[in-house]
Amino acid sequence: MSSLQKHLLPSFQLCSGKVISLSLSYQVFGQPLDKAPVVLVNHSLTGNSNVTGKEGWWNDIIGPRMLIDTEVYSVIAFNFPGNGYDDNFLVDYQDWILRDVSEAFKVVLGELGVKQLYAAIGGSIGGALAWEMAVSHPNFIQNVIPIACHWQSSDWILANVLLQERLLKNSDNPLEDARIHAMLCYRTPQSFKSRFGRSTHPQLKRYNVETWLMHHGNKLAARFDVRAYKTMNHLLGTVDICQDRDSFEKVVAKIAGNIYLVSIDTDLFFTHEDNRETYRRLMNVKPNMFFKTITSIHGHDAFLIEHDQLNALLSEVFTTKILTL
Repeated sequence: MSSLQKHLLPSFQLCSGKVISLSLSYQVFGQPLDKAPVVLVNHSLTGNSNVTGKEGWWNDIIGPRMLIDTEVYSVIAFNFPGNGYDDNFLVDYQDWILRDVSEAFKVVLGELGVKQLYAAIGGSIGGALAWEMAVSHPNFIQNVIPIACHWQSSDWILANVLLQERLLKNSDNPLEDARIHAMLCYRTPQSFKSRFGRSTHPQLKRYNVETWLMHHGNKLAARFDVRAYKTMNHLLGTVDICQDRDSFEKVVAKIAGNIYLVSIDTDLFFTHEDNRETYRRLMNVKPNMFFKTITSIHGHDAFLIEHDQLNALLSEVFTTKILTL
């Protein structure tokens, strides 16, 4: 496991105008940052910077001789400010929007000597962050890979953020209950039916779908902090790459790099239809944009499950000759 490193930004200005001292933690895997093409990996809502290795949450696509080959690339992953993985939390998390996270990552990358990213990849809110970084710095990323996400918090996302916030504030078991609700968005009815088929647990005398959901709630509560969940949930509701900018088509058209938009056909959270609409809107203004689909019964979580498909869909990005813009 790569060691956790920290970088201090003594005077970082948020979009709100507030100036703070910020410590960002990160991990580097594979090659040194100054010796190989750099791939930025953005984690999802309850994820962290530990993306590969024994405990890595994406070790089926990142590692030696994997899709993102750590023998070829330098892989860097930051922790979202306040996600708690480095035992730091944001007291005033409501002052933040996702664009602030994008700028913090970009500033630290610059101070680490990274002048350009070969790729920025992420799932869910991590993919939305890749969108934001690409728009904010249109010449910085050669390959932008937003997976199972959207460039703007939809009404459906905003509604879920509100319910999650209420659960986190009002429940007697906030982490457990918020996670149970979230799992209903991350999976699908078909996934549950295929896995459980109304089967029951003989000892507990409960449906297996119930015990599975409670297990996930307990598992998250054991490793996560309610302060971190509140922060990440808040950030999920602040996604909007067009805020105080031009139209969607105009801001994306300025991105120099390739965009590989990866959607999941059964995603109940960031819907396939929203992603198809994104592609339709950009077809005529962004010729080097490519639409990829993961086919799965498992819904939003398929980007963490369907590794073979993800490897096949993105093989052209990480096997073609590496060029600079």
